[in-house]
Amino acid sequence: MGQLTGRTALVAGAGRNNGKAISIAFAREGADLILVAREKKDALDAVVKECESLGAKVLPIMADVSDHAQVERLVQQGLDRFGQIDVLMSCTGRRAHQDFWQISYEEWDKTLAVNLNSLFYLAKAVVPSMMKRKTGSIIALGGQASVTSQSQRAHVIASKHGLFGLIKALALELGPYNVRANLIALMTIENVRANPEWYGGHTGPSAEELAAIPLKRAGKPQEVANVAVFLASEQSSYVTGDRILCGGGKYM
Repeated sequence: MGQLTGRTALVAGAGRNNGKAISIAFAREGADLILVAREKKDALDAVVKECESLGAKVLPIMADVSDHAQVERLVQQGLDRFGQIDVLMSCTGRRAHQDFWQISYEEWDKTLAVNLNSLFYLAKAVVPSMMKRKTGSIIALGGQASVTSQSQRAHVIASKHGLFGLIKALALELGPYNVRANLIALMTIENVRANPEWYGGHTGPSAEELAAIPLKRAGKPQEVANVAVFLASEQSSYVTGDRILCGGGKYM
């Protein structure tokens, strides 16, 4: 029996990279799924097909989770379909690179909306049903920006630090209801970069990035998914308000 058999997981940002790997890993462990993506329906459909091939029941939804009205609708759709949401997994992220003095008001608002507000909206919609059932796991993907600072990332750093703060606040307030909240802080993972211009034209990790990692390699999305499965399952039943660094030792 899989570690998530009998559970339903909502994965926001499920269409690519870490979100795709996590969705498939959840399906392999027996979960039914509500898979959400903002764009690229073909990519989401491919994830849905793979998850269904593993026996999962899947509800795919195209929605922008930085819009609270859309979040309320999609969560209700998920509850109507499955009757419960046991795991909330947020994989959404925006990582624009700009000098502080070049960040526009629009970019600042957009970055916080995607990186921070979206989890607030998702949790606000999902948590009441978790509290009622006295069970649930909330997981967010953070990053190096959640634990340290980097140049050209003021908006990203602020939003990702806030994300971990929100996770801790949720863990504290929801603990009495047996609802846990944790963050996975990623470092360098073998993902396809949607905006290579932000990374000096590299579509993957540069040699300089890899040299700074004690394990001397980038992580794989499946390795991120393994951590997510741990946090979603009863294997982590006494872990809450915490962050797991998934970065090959890059941050020590």
